[in-house]
Amino acid sequence: MVLLHVLFEHAAGYALFAVREVEEIGLLLPQVEESVLTLGKFHNVVKLVAFSPFRSAQSALENMNAVSEGVLHEDLRLLLDTALPPKRKKVVLGVGDAKMGAAVQEELGVQCQTGGVVAELMRGIRLHFPALVRGLTAQSAAKAQLGLGHSYSRAKVKFNVHRVDNMIIQSISLLDQLDKDINTFSMRVREWYGYHFPELIKIVPENSMYCRVAKFIGNRRELSEESLEGLEEIVMDSAKAQAILEASRSSMGMDISPLDLINIESFSRRVISLSDYRKGLQEYLRSKMSQVAPSLSALIGEVVGARLISHAGSLTNLAKYPASTVQILGAEKALFRALKTRGNTPKYGLIFHSTFIGRAAAKNKGRISRYLANKCTIASRIDCFSEVPTSVFGDKLREQVEERLAFYETGEPPRKNLEVMKEAVVEASEVVAEVKRRQEKKEKKRKKREKRRLEALAAAAEEAAENSVMETEENDVGAKKKKKKKKQQQPEESEAEAEPEENGVEEEEEEEPLPKKKRKVVVEPEEEEEEKKKKKKKKKKAVAQDSEED
Repeated sequence: MVLLHVLFEHAAGYALFAVREVEEIGLLLPQVEESVLTLGKFHNVVKLVAFSPFRSAQSALENMNAVSEGVLHEDLRLLLDTALPPKRKKVVLGVGDAKMGAAVQEELGVQCQTGGVVAELMRGIRLHFPALVRGLTAQSAAKAQLGLGHSYSRAKVKFNVHRVDNMIIQSISLLDQLDKDINTFSMRVREWYGYHFPELIKIVPENSMYCRVAKFIGNRRELSEESLEGLEEIVMDSAKAQAILEASRSSMGMDISPLDLINIESFSRRVISLSDYRKGLQEYLRSKMSQVAPSLSALIGEVVGARLISHAGSLTNLAKYPASTVQILGAEKALFRALKTRGNTPKYGLIFHSTFIGRAAAKNKGRISRYLANKCTIASRIDCFSEVPTSVFGDKLREQVEERLAFYETGEPPRKNLEVMKEAVVEASEVVAEVKRRQEKKEKKRKKREKRRLEALAAAAEEAAENSVMETEENDVGAKKKKKKKKQQQPEESEAEAEPEENGVEEEEEEEPLPKKKRKVVVEPEEEEEEKKKKKKKKKKAVAQDSEED
């Protein structure tokens, strides 16, 4: 008869179960499915043979990595060697993973089985596992699963804080929203301040500069030659500042009250602060793109590259896209409309905002967009899968696009891609070596700082220990001195107590009465002496009487 055993891997350890009535189970699968749901029936089907718990969280992680890779770990080998019957030919081991079954069969010579009845049995074991293992509760099993899941995920996913594309997606979304809001608010300032000074709109067309000028001028009637220097600093043009001054003197605008002017200035201040924040956000986006996707940003620009990453969802998704998808990324509505109406499909999407397509002639826009999409795909894949991302490949790809653009215009043949990539590989290897050398220097400096800090902490701890030892010694010396003083004071106090006894009765009356216990100690010897004297007198009287009778 074949003995079926089932190996179950849990976060708490390995468990080996023996299956009873294997022939009936093999024939009646529906009954197996019914018995899985109830614990009482399932107890009659399987029996726990051995359970090997993991020694620590690190051991559990090592075993799970081995199981996921289909490698037989030493702990699992020890369990199977000790728990399985010695006659291995009659044993069939049910496992959940075919790779693990192949590894067990190759190294231990045990026949393995997957799927079918084994899958149903493992489903029941997974459902009732805390009840099948003595001493294991459902709460502890859930904690073990949660902890091992977190550690396994952290070990598998290499998370680099400096290469997070989520921040780029949020930054470009906020940048687009800020552009819309600043345009809307600037138009509101133009309309509001235009009632008072309508000629300023034609002289200063730029939004943020208009808000700055409106805030600086305030009431146009108060603008004079003295404020010309301030205007020149804002508009960066002396002729424009002079034109603003002349227009303010002959303006057709209406007068404005001080309260309205205060509100306009306050709103202008808010718009100026938003435009300043937008500049800072753009610098932040540029720095993040140079860290996450330097080649893509060098090829097509930080803003367009960030929009491509945002539209794709992540840099990894963008690297997975083919060049034809990257070319029309952002023009999905036009593509499906063209497919529906059987019209011409769009030639470009988000990459239209690149400078290359704008510089190309109308007949070459489709060709250059297709070539640019190819290079963007290459750049995104290099950025996504390289360990140390550099902008060398992006610069070389940009040179290739420039040469192709010149070829379309002048007919000058560009360099071959193989030559350009060889140069890029050589330069990139040099840059990567330099970056690694700098990183090693930084790591050495960090280790030195950490070593110094630990030494300082150890020295401080030693000083504290020495100080505590000194304090204890001083305390011991002080305690000894106090004991000596007490010993010296005790005979002095006894002498002082004996002096009043030698004095007369008047001094005893003047002194305060002693406590009862002390009074007894003092009075008892006097009474004893009086009693002794009385006894002696009685003896003398008795002796005298005896002598008289004689």
